[in-house]
Amino acid sequence: MQPPAGSQVSRVPAQRTPPDQLTPPPATPAPERPRRRLRTVLIVVAGVLAVLCVAAVVAGVVLYNRAAAPDRSAPDVVVASYVQAYLVDRNDVRADLFTCDSSNLSALRALRDDLVAREKQFSIPISVSWGSLQVQEQGDSANVQVELIISARVDGITQSERQAWRFVTRLDEHWRVCEGIRTG
Repeated sequence: MQPPAGSQVSRVPAQRTPPDQLTPPPATPAPERPRRRLRTVLIVVAGVLAVLCVAAVVAGVVLYNRAAAPDRSAPDVVVASYVQAYLVDRNDVRADLFTCDSSNLSALRALRDDLVAREKQFSIPISVSWGSLQVQEQGDSANVQVELIISARVDGITQSERQAWRFVTRLDEHWRVCEGIRTG
């Protein structure tokens, strides 16, 4: 049968390709992943920086603790540090780091009180220094002999007094000053 006149249907018989011969439609390429090289580099750099920062903080804490910890490694060192803290710097908190729990340092306390009173009375600074320290160690205790030099400048003239002292130190975990006695 013929299609009606004016119809738009083709008069040519339909030619269809058999289904087994059809070519598959062209595959659409998978979208290309954007390159993440910059992101990876930034993550690696951030990780390395984080590790370096943590290492720097740890090193800083260790070095600070070593620098801030008082040196109580030997009897002469602990006596020099104690005299520096107590008589020169007049820092009782720091001086306590170098003393035994039950210490007899009343003679040294009297010396410092006298120095403070003289400074106030004469309106002059008085300085304290010391000579060499002689150590006589006996097991976990040691006697340290030292000469304290007490100096003041009055009317342009330096005056000084020398006092011999003996400090008794003991070794617990560290060396500590337990007694201070004026011997001369």
